[in-house]
Amino acid sequence: MTWKRWTLGAAGTAACLVLGLSLIAQDSYKARLEPLPADAKTRQDMTGGGTVTAVLQGTKLTINGSFSGLKTNATMATLQNGVAAGVRGPSIHDLAITKAMSGTISGSADLNSDQVAHLKKGGLYVEIFTEKPADGTLWGWFLK
Repeated sequence: MTWKRWTLGAAGTAACLVLGLSLIAQDSYKARLEPLPADAKTRQDMTGGGTVTAVLQGTKLTINGSFSGLKTNATMATLQNGVAAGVRGPSIHDLAITKAMSGTISGSADLNSDQVAHLKKGGLYVEIFTEKPADGTLWGWFLK
């Protein structure tokens, strides 16, 4: 059997494609889950925390994390597209979450070019919703 040594360039790219290896760059992001801003009515229910990581490969964002310390069970988690860093925005993808006071979050989403740009500027975040308050308890903004 004869082995050929590939060099970088077209031949190296061809070898990687033949072997099924990916040449797409990956970017990693982290988010710290913290309570949303509270008022006198919701302050007592705003507890908990956690961490989330995300890997962007091409336009696919893969998210994994954990949370704990909630006062009531988590009901859902979403990936949100903030208008700007620190400013709430619309939900763009539902995430899988343990429906308990502690657990895990996971999921993946195919982002469009505007969403990728927002991610790179700190505009995407994860939000966890609980039984009480129902309009969001924890959030974490993705940063490099």
